[in-house]
Amino acid sequence: MTAEKAFWKTTHLEEMSEIEWEALCDGCGQCCLHKLEDEDTQEVFYTDVACQLYDLGQGACKSYSQRLNRVEMCVKLTVELIPQFHWLPKTCAYRLLSEGQQLPDWHPLVSGRSQSVVEAGHSIVGKAVPEFSIAEDAWEERVITWVE
Repeated sequence: MTAEKAFWKTTHLEEMSEIEWEALCDGCGQCCLHKLEDEDTQEVFYTDVACQLYDLGQGACKSYSQRLNRVEMCVKLTVELIPQFHWLPKTCAYRLLSEGQQLPDWHPLVSGRSQSVVEAGHSIVGKAVPEFSIAEDAWEERVITWVE
């Protein structure tokens, strides 16, 4: 990756264009997993239950442009939400950059290949189950530890 294309190294999250902001997403799908939060400690626990719109075969949202209208709990990551990024996986580009860290070598912006996320084991493809296959009251039994 050439220095002029490495916008994430020179542009703060708050200053990124919409295209740059969207390009930060590595497509891992970890943020599309349902999470449980301890009300007392605010600790976030990931489950292996994927959002109803997540295509577990293709590794992408089936309706990205309409997701906020179709899924009540879907969150659009914005600059204003940076202080709340604690719930994002530790490997998420938005969280990493907000904490002053670098993108990992397997991130598509660094590797130049979208498949590097899957190869590095950070994609939920092949690891998650569809939302409607598990009753919501059983999600506590689906807590996982493989999300960093």
